[in-house]
Amino acid sequence: MYPYAYQASTDYEAHTGDPRQDLEYERQYQQHSSYIVPEVIKNFLIYFQKAIHEQNLFGIQDAYENGFNKLTDRFFKTSPWPDAEVVAPIVQNDPLFLILYRELYFRHIYARVTNGPSLDQRFESYYNYCNLFNYILSAENPVPLELPNQWLWDIIDEFIYQFQSFSQYRSKIKTKTDDEIDNLRRTPKIWNVHSVLNVLHSLVDKSNINRQLEVYTSGGDPDSVAGEFGRHLLYKMLGYFSLVGLLRLHSLLGDYYQALKVLENIDFNKKNMYSRVPACQITTYYYVGFAYMMMRRYQDAIRTLSNILLYIQRTKQMFQNKAQLYDQINKQNEQMYTLLAICLVLHPMRIDESVHSQLREKFADKLLRLQKGDAQEFQNSFSFACPKFLSPAPPNYDTNVNFHKEPFALQLKVFREEVAEQALLPTIRSYLKLYTTLTISKLASFMDTTEDDLRTQLMCFKHKMKNIVWTGSSSGLEGEFQSASEVDFYIDKDMIHIADTKVARRYGDFFIRQIHKFDEMKRNLKSLNT
Repeated sequence: MYPYAYQASTDYEAHTGDPRQDLEYERQYQQHSSYIVPEVIKNFLIYFQKAIHEQNLFGIQDAYENGFNKLTDRFFKTSPWPDAEVVAPIVQNDPLFLILYRELYFRHIYARVTNGPSLDQRFESYYNYCNLFNYILSAENPVPLELPNQWLWDIIDEFIYQFQSFSQYRSKIKTKTDDEIDNLRRTPKIWNVHSVLNVLHSLVDKSNINRQLEVYTSGGDPDSVAGEFGRHLLYKMLGYFSLVGLLRLHSLLGDYYQALKVLENIDFNKKNMYSRVPACQITTYYYVGFAYMMMRRYQDAIRTLSNILLYIQRTKQMFQNKAQLYDQINKQNEQMYTLLAICLVLHPMRIDESVHSQLREKFADKLLRLQKGDAQEFQNSFSFACPKFLSPAPPNYDTNVNFHKEPFALQLKVFREEVAEQALLPTIRSYLKLYTTLTISKLASFMDTTEDDLRTQLMCFKHKMKNIVWTGSSSGLEGEFQSASEVDFYIDKDMIHIADTKVARRYGDFFIRQIHKFDEMKRNLKSLNT
């Protein structure tokens, strides 16, 4: 069906196989600005450009996910790919291909090249994104371009990552030369938060994605409201991924309400036709779970994190052949288990048995320290599991002080205050579980505190155990106040009356799951014997 794709695949993978020659090429590349591009790279670039020009999606995906990565590992493990100016004559100066090539070129520099991007490369990458988004957004009619969903997601994801990286880079003033600081002063609009937000909102508006999602959620046909651009897959998917990008960006800026607000038309409990990229789905749930936790909506955070951790458990084998994606998902998986552990300590409740067993197995020591109220463990866990926060404003370049840790310090302070307010609640809970009635004076003596302080702590317990919980509406921000505490109580004069609200654990589901697993193993063993 795609004879050219298969033929080209063979061409660009036809490597010398001689490590000495490969190393020699890499050495020459690093030493000389003008060099001859090897045939294997030329063949790959010609194939890649032809696939994009002919809109051969199979060929584009093959080159993007396989060819580019294989050649990177062989030729450019820690060095940049050839400059776009060197590549231009090979691909007949195709302007669109060169923009897309530069996107991969700069992404590779950020990810793999020793010492990372220079200030000039950060600027050039920004200008290249401007060219790409102008091409897509300024057109009067939908542009004749289709790219694989994975690449479209990676474009949005990398765009925000590079903004995040630049924000942290410019805040490390101590390491900057005077020339670099002057350069940063002169170019305040490059990687400006407003321009990044503007791109994401423009893609959302152009695709009419919010209206499409509204209609899709209510069971209608999204194409009926999509408009000319929204019906085009490129715009539809970029619009959807931009919503997730806005969720991420607002979370990095510490605006959790706005982060969830941008997703109010996405129904997480309905299988979503737009979320066909696992990395996008995992990123979405991570940031939604984190935003819920910081808004003290622990029940919703636990539900969100449990759902995606269960999804990763079931689909992990899909990512094993993609090393970079596998490593990224593994790290996010550990971060989300850590967030889940924090939420369960602050707000104990029942979760899926398989997720809970993984949590107990891999994070038993961490969980124990958190349950004991170890403030340092809470801080370490938050530092590991939180995103890299950033400031929307440039720093004061006149002071010789690094500002890059300030946004994190602010969010950590908010989190630590919340944990400190709940420090005595696990102890109160453990005593209340032992009694049906208990005098305030007796509990105060157990806890070595005054009766007035205890009444304050009991009021705190009531307040903290009551959360806004999502009840099934379209917006993740809406919900009702609910209490999910295992113990409830009321105070009549000086007597505490305690009611155990814990629902008896149902073991039936667990045993049914295990029976099904053994049945499947039995069938597999039989098929092996035959």
